[in-house]
Amino acid sequence: MNDDSGGRGLNEDGTIRREGSLDRVPAAFAPVVEAARSRIAEVFDGTRLHSAYIYGSIPRGTAIPGVSDLDLLLALREEPTAADEAAVRAMEAGLDSAFGQIDGVGILSARAATLTSEFERHDLGFFLACLCTPLLGEDLAEGLPCYRPTPLLARETNGDLVLSLPRWRRRAAEAATDAERRNLSRGAARKIVRSGFTLVMPRWRGWTSDLAESAEVFARYYPDHPERIEQMRLAAYTGRTPSADPAVLTTLIEDLAPWLAAEYLAVHGEKAPRP
Repeated sequence: MNDDSGGRGLNEDGTIRREGSLDRVPAAFAPVVEAARSRIAEVFDGTRLHSAYIYGSIPRGTAIPGVSDLDLLLALREEPTAADEAAVRAMEAGLDSAFGQIDGVGILSARAATLTSEFERHDLGFFLACLCTPLLGEDLAEGLPCYRPTPLLARETNGDLVLSLPRWRRRAAEAATDAERRNLSRGAARKIVRSGFTLVMPRWRGWTSDLAESAEVFARYYPDHPERIEQMRLAAYTGRTPSADPAVLTTLIEDLAPWLAAEYLAVHGEKAPRP
């Protein structure tokens, strides 16, 4: 074990430490979190909702007012229905319009049994256990294992980057407003940076969700690719400060992402197909 394991997001035994806590929520975002908790409880009663979680920069304590978004995960007792998805979209819009501290709201929903399934053990299960902070209900992480920064975890979390390329290209071609381009740039940039980080994560032997740090960790292991390092730094910046510049989207989606997807498949292989 490295002496600096605590600084690399690990527990003393080398497993990945849960990164967020409600105690770390910045004061400016406390009303946002309380409103999210209340609205979730109002919309989804105990017969539908098993538990709810918050993730991202807010529970990590690094959120910036007016820049950061609000990210939530709902674990439902049954498979989400069309009505559930409509309620989630309405909740996103309501929270986003009510609080100037946040720039966008993203709410994921999934069946609790799916999140804890063997099939999702090293993807959604890891996401819930290590990257999500409990907000409501019984914590599903109690039934999940501890995780280590292994090639298996790398493959199952981001070994599907190649599948994102057609969707990003279609969205870029169809984007008609700066808001649509900024939204795409933020999502694509974050996925790219996290893929770049997990590509080298088993060699670094640690975990971070910080985009800037992720880009620098990637840079350590690809010193012979200075152009990719600069592109990864651009992606890290764009993930925090979205851009509507078509040139930025082209660099990320048409240049960096295809190279990274091929490199990822060569190093870690393809993520197990989902039904």
